[in-house]
Amino acid sequence: MIWLLLKITVFLGIVVAAAWGAGYLLETDGGVRVSVADTEFTLGALESVIALLFLVAAIWVFLRLASLIVAFIRFLNGDETAMTRYFARNRERKGYDALAEGMMALASGEGQLAMAKAARADRYLNRPDLTTLLTAQAAEQAGDRRKAEEAYKRLLSDDKTRFVGVRGLMKQKIEDGDTDKAMKLAEKAFALKPKHEDTQNILLQLQADSHDWSSARRTLGAKLKHGQLPRDVHKRRDAVLALGEAKDILDDDKPIEAREAAIAANRKSPDLIPAAVMASDSYVAQDKPKYATRVIRKAWEGEPHPDLAAAFARIQPNETPAERVRRFGVLLNAHKDHPETRMLNAELQIAAEDFPAAKKALGDLAETDPTARSLTIMAAIERGSGADDAVVKGWLARALTAPRGPQWVCDSCEKAHSEWAPVCDSCGGFDTMTWRRPKADSAQMPTGAEMLPLIVGQIEDQSEAPAEEAEILEPAESVSDPTEATEDDATFEVPLPETPPADYVAEAENTDEAPKTEKKEAS
Repeated sequence: MIWLLLKITVFLGIVVAAAWGAGYLLETDGGVRVSVADTEFTLGALESVIALLFLVAAIWVFLRLASLIVAFIRFLNGDETAMTRYFARNRERKGYDALAEGMMALASGEGQLAMAKAARADRYLNRPDLTTLLTAQAAEQAGDRRKAEEAYKRLLSDDKTRFVGVRGLMKQKIEDGDTDKAMKLAEKAFALKPKHEDTQNILLQLQADSHDWSSARRTLGAKLKHGQLPRDVHKRRDAVLALGEAKDILDDDKPIEAREAAIAANRKSPDLIPAAVMASDSYVAQDKPKYATRVIRKAWEGEPHPDLAAAFARIQPNETPAERVRRFGVLLNAHKDHPETRMLNAELQIAAEDFPAAKKALGDLAETDPTARSLTIMAAIERGSGADDAVVKGWLARALTAPRGPQWVCDSCEKAHSEWAPVCDSCGGFDTMTWRRPKADSAQMPTGAEMLPLIVGQIEDQSEAPAEEAEILEPAESVSDPTEATEDDATFEVPLPETPPADYVAEAENTDEAPKTEKKEAS
């Protein structure tokens, strides 16, 4: 509506300007005198302007007629395409003008106008590759998915435009969520142009999302082959894919293949923690503890991690707490000041019931870097040292709302995961999991900090009951976070001083040769 009003205003302005100019020329004295032989013509100012316009028009018509006459003469002399070329030049000029206008409209975001210009260009030009492509892009911009799909399908008929058509259809299927058809189209596009980087990335992502690890590794190899991926990055991502393949094989109850895949993944990227854990377990299953120890030590030197400690414990599951402290010395001597190393050392000393050594190992970590795990370890140390219940409950109350500490966090969407995975289940990012603190790091109960008075009150009620009725539960499963609380939990589980607080200790206790750990009564 505004554009129409603007055009009307401009037209009226031109009419008014022309009328004013004509009136001004009529009132102007003088003119143009033309003398031809004995005849003399005198033109006024307005008549001179009109005559000049007619002269320009006559010259233009003369040139066009001359060009037509030349083409006709050539046709008579045997050039059968002379007349066709004469009229084709006009059509091509109009077609390319329309094509240029359509591209400008597309760049400016006017999808409907671009579609109209593409249709006009298609009438004048014999270039379906250009006009159909413009139509497809304009239809996508205008939101006409059906017309865009028809245009992309027309592009499939020409070898020069087949890749563009396949890629356009592939993106449409991805937007529709039809990953199966998108995968087939991506494979066809990759076959047409294996060096196309965007197609490689899309195909790799689709293959990883569908857990087609072997095909994804071939695509990754193609990226390396064509120089579009650094060798060190390829090595790391190939290890991630190999580890994903090993996890799937393990789920399919194929332990031998899983062991081989896990060991291969660890060799490709020794610092990949899940690969080191699976490789260590594989060596343990093959009765090769030395190889398992070497794998864990190398990964621990890269970054201490509770899963590595748990895997290291599984190498010798039947050892005593004192023997375990000595064997873990190879890990404790590396990164001595790292929080994970200090908490691991404290947990080992608690399992050996050496509480002064545990407190010394933990140091001031509960104050300088309070997490749910470090605070719970401190509560266990105080309990084992014979501290008052109020002191123990104070540490536990702080642990309820303390941050959980490092977790497997997706670098793309910042979602924290309970365990590592090759692909983020939230955003679909490939190889985006890193062991770090999330930006919103908390381990609050479902109702928040306002539940603390109620929880502490329940603990006090239990302390007033007979000693045999008050219990503090031992850790359920994980050494990496003995204070891990889910939204359905109502209490934290705290390790007793008499029992190992860690998963690697619990696994040593829960064997056929050792009796199962039982709940301990609070003193």
